[in-house]
Amino acid sequence: QVQLVESGGGLVQAGGSLRLSCTASRSISSINAMGWYRQAPGKQRELVVTITSAVTTSYADSVKGRFTISRDNAKNTVYLQMNSLKSEDTGVYYCYALILRSGVNEYWGQGTQVTVSS
Repeated sequence: QVQLVESGGGLVQAGGSLRLSCTASRSISSINAMGWYRQAPGKQRELVVTITSAVTTSYADSVKGRFTISRDNAKNTVYLQMNSLKSEDTGVYYCYALILRSGVNEYWGQGTQVTVSS
């Protein structure tokens, strides 16, 4: 099992930047994949970006070129650097972890609010 704690959300003007952090309760080097999802008001949760243990990344088209995910295994933390923020980036951002051991095990953080004002 793993607990995930997000931080770094807040209110920012359009065009600004934020950096989200997701710290895990255990070593992330053995976690198969981590990433970020977001959910805007009245919409379904959507994938923003994932990063595997092999440091392979996959971004949603809507954030390519603006968002960057990275991981620091020594700190058990995954970061999401968000630049050139738009109002449509507003939502609750959830950290996600996938562990493929004895089946598919998915874990979620509590979420952090990102609000981009236009």
